[in-house]
Amino acid sequence: MSENVQEMELSEILRVRREKLAELQDAGNDPFKIVKYNKTHNTKQIIDNFDEMEGTTVSVAGRLMSKRDMGKVTFSDLQDREGRIQLYIRLNEIGEEVYTQVKKYDIGDIVGVKGEVFKTRKGEISIKVSEIILLSKSLQPLPEKWHGLKDMDLRYRQRYVDLIVNPEVKNTFIIRSNIIKSIRKFLDDRGYIEVDTPILNTIPGGAAARPFVTHHNTLDIDMYLRIATELHLKRLIVGGLEKVYEMGRIFRNEGMSIKHNPEFTTIELYEAYTDYKGMMELTEQMIANVAQEVLGTTKIVYQGEEIDLTPPWNRMTMIESIKKFANVDFENITTDEEARKVAKELKVHVEDKHTRGEIINLIFEEYVEGHLVQPTFITDYPVEVSPLAKRKPDNPALTERFELFITRREMANAFSELNDPIDQKERFIKQVEAREAGDEEANMMDDDFINALEYGMPPTGGLGIGIDRLVMLLTDSYSIRDVLLFPTMKPKD
Repeated sequence: MSENVQEMELSEILRVRREKLAELQDAGNDPFKIVKYNKTHNTKQIIDNFDEMEGTTVSVAGRLMSKRDMGKVTFSDLQDREGRIQLYIRLNEIGEEVYTQVKKYDIGDIVGVKGEVFKTRKGEISIKVSEIILLSKSLQPLPEKWHGLKDMDLRYRQRYVDLIVNPEVKNTFIIRSNIIKSIRKFLDDRGYIEVDTPILNTIPGGAAARPFVTHHNTLDIDMYLRIATELHLKRLIVGGLEKVYEMGRIFRNEGMSIKHNPEFTTIELYEAYTDYKGMMELTEQMIANVAQEVLGTTKIVYQGEEIDLTPPWNRMTMIESIKKFANVDFENITTDEEARKVAKELKVHVEDKHTRGEIINLIFEEYVEGHLVQPTFITDYPVEVSPLAKRKPDNPALTERFELFITRREMANAFSELNDPIDQKERFIKQVEAREAGDEEANMMDDDFINALEYGMPPTGGLGIGIDRLVMLLTDSYSIRDVLLFPTMKPKD
């Protein structure tokens, strides 16, 4: 069918639906003036409890997803958030005037229905309708073959339609909600306090990322959408709250891909008197608990690969992982010059400014990440790439830090938090120098944070987890856009 013919057909459908609405309005039956409908049940309650509900009169509401007229009887499928149920609508039950209106209903219309629960001769649980009312007129037709639609861009732009016609999409977001509830309960039960910290900041800090910049007219200053919640949450540890977490939106003015969206959801949590090993145990326990609670298992499949989330998980230092997968032992490579030479032999792009620690990280990204399918904690990151982590007492070139990798993706990042204000200020100064040299992702100096540390912050473990990536994992979703209700999209015009 040509595009012009399709457009003409759509134009005719839109015209007819608007005429039906005008006819209803002229007759004093404007559905948009109805403000409320009292439901007694949803579709799932009726189907799951049919033995107890057979013969019961119920009121349900939802969208008509199919319609089959058979003379004096019409069959329709009504869909609400929980599922679908068949409507059995007889002229003799509802009267000729109402039945005439029902025959004019369109797929997509929203109705309220009252009737008796029964099972048809074919064994389908249904509602024998005694009353039906149009609650909202659908002026746009639902796509008939949405499942075969190749234009994912349109599905993301019109998520409302995607949710109506694709039950598995709706299920993804129900699971997402349950994951978030499970995480909150896990932490609340362990004495954590949920807090809110500023989204607008005068200094973007807590991560290496490029911020979004806006302007505050009254103060006449530039401000930044937060790139992390870390520095404010640590101030609360200084203040004595001891166990805090925040789950919320983070904004980074960076590239977009199947793994990245400019705004995304993270959880960061901080606990006084523990370290990165304590965070490691909490991480594996929490994610395993969430999977068990939400999915009923710790063994899942992601994009065809079986993933076992049962603790304990694999642990490797970054240097051990490079030795395993790149066959290079950085225990024997001690200078920047030696490290640059090895990187060139491995065809990893490095510049003269790169230090040994930075090169270790670059080689890890190139040679190791792609092998980390099962849950694996990579520990002991170089200090150069960990400006907020505490140094290892026995090797100050490395930090007490881990990142969690599952399905070749970073899922979490954690430290024994740096609480030495003198060391922290020196690292900030190096970040400022890097920023002045052109690194837009380097940290700015945060004098107030240094001031907070000078009052004394106890030994603290901190953890950040990307909620969207965790949802991707637990719903077997390929792209981050599949787990964001409204992903960032370039305007069509």
